[in-house]
Amino acid sequence: MATVPPVDPAVELRARPAVDDAELSALHAAAFGGTPNLQRWGDRLARHSLTWVGAYDDGRMIGFANVAWDGGVHAFLLDVVVEPGRQRDGMGTALVAEAARLTADAGCEWLHVDFVPEHAAFYLEHCGFTRTDAGVVRLGS
Repeated sequence: MATVPPVDPAVELRARPAVDDAELSALHAAAFGGTPNLQRWGDRLARHSLTWVGAYDDGRMIGFANVAWDGGVHAFLLDVVVEPGRQRDGMGTALVAEAARLTADAGCEWLHVDFVPEHAAFYLEHCGFTRTDAGVVRLGS
């Protein structure tokens, strides 16, 4: 995957930026249609993530992608989110490409992603992922 610049030249991609928990929680809720629920993103990222990327327009976060890892060669793309009014303009693809570049630079050989069927075209056609067999089990209720 090559680095893909955001379509909007005013947008800046930042690697491992300090995150405002309220700002990222609100962005996540808006993009996924949920109720804003304050998450401790900064603590979570520091503990579990190899890297993360923020997309900023005039200092305001409008997109985000997180990469967790196993401490070896496998990394996992999580929490890819773009502000609803900015979706479908290449921002998500640019975030994923930059996250992949940073992950490869860190020595990982594999970047995994899970997605719901309605996001298949984004990950498979726009971001270069391929289908694989996988499994998942829901823990708890």
